[in-house]
Amino acid sequence: MPRDAVIGVDIGTSSSKGVLVGLDGEVIRSAVRVHTPGRPGPGRFEMDARVWWQECAALTRELTGPGDATVTAVGVSGMGPCVLLTDEDDEPLRPAVLYGVDTRSVRQIRRIEQRLGAEEIIRRCGSALSTQAAGPKIAWIAEEEPDVYARARRLYMPGNWLVAKLTGTYVLDHHSASQCTPLYDTHAHEWYAPWAVEVAPGLDLPPLRWSGEPAGTVTPEAARETGLPVGIPVTTGTIDAWAEALSVGAHHTGDLMLMYGTTMFLLHTVDQPLTSPSLWGTVGALPGTRNLAGGLATSGAVTDWLRDLFAGADHAALTREAAASPPGADGLLMLPYFAGERTPLMDPDARGVVAGLTLSHTRADLYRAALEATGFGVRHNIETIEEAGGDIRRVVAVGGGTQGSLWTRIVSDITGRPQELRTTTIGAAYGDALLAAQLVGDASVDDWNPVRETVLPRPELKPVYDELYGLYRRLYAETADTVHALAASQQR
Repeated sequence: MPRDAVIGVDIGTSSSKGVLVGLDGEVIRSAVRVHTPGRPGPGRFEMDARVWWQECAALTRELTGPGDATVTAVGVSGMGPCVLLTDEDDEPLRPAVLYGVDTRSVRQIRRIEQRLGAEEIIRRCGSALSTQAAGPKIAWIAEEEPDVYARARRLYMPGNWLVAKLTGTYVLDHHSASQCTPLYDTHAHEWYAPWAVEVAPGLDLPPLRWSGEPAGTVTPEAARETGLPVGIPVTTGTIDAWAEALSVGAHHTGDLMLMYGTTMFLLHTVDQPLTSPSLWGTVGALPGTRNLAGGLATSGAVTDWLRDLFAGADHAALTREAAASPPGADGLLMLPYFAGERTPLMDPDARGVVAGLTLSHTRADLYRAALEATGFGVRHNIETIEEAGGDIRRVVAVGGGTQGSLWTRIVSDITGRPQELRTTTIGAAYGDALLAAQLVGDASVDDWNPVRETVLPRPELKPVYDELYGLYRRLYAETADTVHALAASQQR
């Protein structure tokens, strides 16, 4: 007899993932579809939204194919904040502009700050304008592609695009809206009409709900494409990092989630609004929660790049080799700013640097240097969070990069922070499934996903990594002029 279950689907930067989960939290099966964002120019990352729906439908058909489960609800999420503009018939007008890895909107950021006031934006919206924000990217399309923008009527991100395709409902969650700076008032929890008209004229911004609220039910048309039952509820959903935090219970005051993926994301839950020009202040995925967040523009993306350079090697082999390289990667130091840097530098023109290379260095040293570079980036963000008033009491790690233990061990050694690992670290899709289960029952993350282990820092490595971290901070300052000039050359 088929068992009752839920499905979670997440659209990520490098792949879409789906999980079929029993109402007790057991993962029955999972599925993945790999994709690659388009890169039409320096600092530009885009993706065809039709791929999001095609992959969602393929995932759900695969997950439900054996017929051993009855799906009772669906949860969704996706990378973000992204900007997908459609016409009144919900036809995409151009590829979606991705989140902070896309740095095209620098000129629009400066113009909007001049008109609205940088300090006033932080006060009302919780965050400074940066290439992470959706608002300047909308403005970029309006200015650079006026014929496209003239036909634009609706704003989507991956999560609410799936909701629209599954249910026919146009809606967005409050958290995603809070990353649409400067369109959303983080104190009033609503769109701020004067600035919405200024930055996104003519757009019909979506009604807002909380991530775990039902957005609608699966339509007959969507059921035919996906294999899902007609009429089952679909969550409003959210951005992937916030769904990942829910998947491991890292949404209580004092928690810090570290998401190990294509990019590294940090999400700290606070008990009152905190702002910083070097971080993102947002509302949380759940009612009554607020966050101070940060993110590295690359992390797993750099290790993927190295894997591709070292043809014939896979991550497992490179990780084994990197484990044999000594702390400090035998005198190598890397800045992981291969796609600019998000927090706390907020520098879209930063670039990757590898210092200390000799003819004796190996691919193992380079791979270890990349892992250590993300650890230094995490430490930089943690210090900035605490300087802004954050109070980090617990660190919880999640994401594909937690597998194999080396990366998490390096980050704990560099930061001096223990990291809690839950039993299931699939990530956002599992968090989506949890929210879906809560639509039809009383699912609890502690019952679903108990703690498996805690990674502890090794005190004997503190002097080594303290010295290297000091050099890491100096290296950016001392190479910034050079890499900015090189970035300008690349853009030309």
